[in-house]
Amino acid sequence: MDGNMGIRTITKIEANPALFSRTADNRKLKVAAYCRVSTDEEDQLNSLETQMKYYTGKISENSAWTFAGIYADEGISGTSVDKRKEFMRLMRDCQKGKVDYILTKSTTRFARNTVDSLTWVRKLRAIGVGVMFEEQNLDSLKAENETFIGFYSVMAQSESESISGNVKWGVRKRMKNGTYKVRFDLLGYSVDKDGNPYIVPAEAEAVRTIFKMFLDSASLLQLQQYLEGNGFKTPRGNSVWQRSVISYMLKNEKYVGDVLYQKTYRRDCISKKVLRNNGELTRYLISNNHPAIIDRETFNLVQLEIARRSNKRKKSDKGLTELGKYSGKYALTDLLVCGCCGGAYKRTCKNETDKKVYYWRCINRIDHGTTACRDSFGIEEKKLHSAILRCLSKMMSDREEVVRLIQSNLQYGESGNAATLDVYNLENQIAQLNEDMTIFMDRAASTGGDVDKYEAELKKMFEQLTALRNLLETAKSQAAQSETVNNEVARLTALLMEADLNFSEFDDVTIRRIVECIQVNTDKHILVTLKGGLQGEELI
Repeated sequence: MDGNMGIRTITKIEANPALFSRTADNRKLKVAAYCRVSTDEEDQLNSLETQMKYYTGKISENSAWTFAGIYADEGISGTSVDKRKEFMRLMRDCQKGKVDYILTKSTTRFARNTVDSLTWVRKLRAIGVGVMFEEQNLDSLKAENETFIGFYSVMAQSESESISGNVKWGVRKRMKNGTYKVRFDLLGYSVDKDGNPYIVPAEAEAVRTIFKMFLDSASLLQLQQYLEGNGFKTPRGNSVWQRSVISYMLKNEKYVGDVLYQKTYRRDCISKKVLRNNGELTRYLISNNHPAIIDRETFNLVQLEIARRSNKRKKSDKGLTELGKYSGKYALTDLLVCGCCGGAYKRTCKNETDKKVYYWRCINRIDHGTTACRDSFGIEEKKLHSAILRCLSKMMSDREEVVRLIQSNLQYGESGNAATLDVYNLENQIAQLNEDMTIFMDRAASTGGDVDKYEAELKKMFEQLTALRNLLETAKSQAAQSETVNNEVARLTALLMEADLNFSEFDDVTIRRIVECIQVNTDKHILVTLKGGLQGEELI
C-alpha cells in the first residue's frame, strides 16, 4: 500500500427531505396553483382574484393535499415564460421539492407557446411533478395525455397569433388614417388628459440649445454634460443621460412636428423581438401633427452633420476599422492637414520646465517617421492659433466683400444643380463605405480576433450606410432645389456678419463653422480655406 495514502473514511450525506417525500408511501401531495391574466385591467384583476380564491379553497378542502401556495402573474402575456416571474418561481420550487402537483385553469393559462408548454410539462414529469389542466381535464403525469396537451397548446398559440394579427391590423389601420396615438416620452413635450402633446417651455429651450450646440461642433459627451449640469431629467426621470438617448433625440422627427409610424416592428408574437423597419413594412409620415420645437432647416442641418460625423475616415492606419472618431473638443483635429503627405495633424503634449506645452504634429510622421512624411514639422499650439487668427483677420478686413465671395462660390457650386451634386457626393460615399465594409469583412474572416468587436463595428458601418441611403433618397426627391444648402449659406452669412465677430481670441466653435481646411506647408506657411473656397496664407 502507498505509504502516502490517507485513512479511508465514510461521510453520510443526508437525503433532501423535500425530494425524499415524493417517494414515500401515504404521503400528502404538496399542491400549488398557477393563475395568470394577460392585462392589468380591473375586470382581469377581478378574474385573477377569483381564480386565487377558488384554488385556495379547493386545495385546502382536500385531505390528501397540503397547500403549497398560489403563484399568480398579473398583466403578463403567456407567449413566453421568460418574463413571467411567478411561473419561473413555481418551476424552481418544483425542482427543489416544494411542490408535487400543480393545478391550473387551462393550457392557455399555463402557456400560449407550444414549445414552452411541452418543454416544461416534460421537465416536470421527469421529476415526478404533474400538472392538472382543469378545463381540458388532462393530467400531465399520464403519458397518453401529452398528445392532447400538445394539441391544445398549438390551438392556444394559434389563438395568440390570430389575436396578434387582429391587433396589428387595427393598429395599422389607425396609422394609415393618422389616428394612432404615439408616446411622447421626449424632453420638451408632455401630454394632456386626452393624450394630446403640448410643449414644455423650459425643456423646449434646452432641446433648442442642444440642437444648436451640436451644429456648433459639440459632441454627444458635451451635450450630456450640458443636460446633466443643468438638472434636466431623462423622459424616465433619471438624472444620468445616456448618449444613445441624446443621439435618438437629434434624429427624432417629432421635434419638427411630424410623426413617423412603424419605425420598428415585432417579428412575431412569440419571441416579441423588436426590429428596425428598413422598408420591410409600410411606414406612414404624418406631417404637422403637433407643435414643433425645432424648425425644419435646423433639423435637416443636424441630420447632415450626423451623417458627416458618422462617415469620417480614420486618421491613423493603426486603427482597427476604416472609420474615424469625431472630436468635438478641438476644431483643428478635423481641419488641420499636412502639406507634405496629406495626413491629418494630431494634438500632442510635451513637458517643458515644469509645464505642459501642446504641439500639433503629423500623425503619419508620429506613426511611421520620416519614411512616411519627410518634411513635416511640429507646431506649438499658441503659435499655430496666432497664425490662424492673423490670417482670418486679414481675410475678413473687408467683411461684406468676403461674404459676397463666399455666397457666390457656394451658390455657384450648389444652385441650379444642387441636388445633383449632393446625389453625386452621397453616391460616392455609399460606394466607398460598401467597399470598406467588404474589405473589413474579408479582414475579419482571415484574421479572426475579437468577433464581438468586429460585429459591433460592422453594425456601426451598416447604420452609417442606412443613414447615407436615406440622405440620398431625400436629395433625389429635391433635385430641383436644395433648402439645406441654402440654409447653410444663410447660416454662415449671418455668422460672418455678426457685429461682435472678431479674431482676437481663438474659438473652436467659430473656427469650425467658417473654416473648411487648414493646410500646413513645408515652407512654414499655413493655407486657410474658408467654406466657399476663399483662401488665405500666413507665416507661422
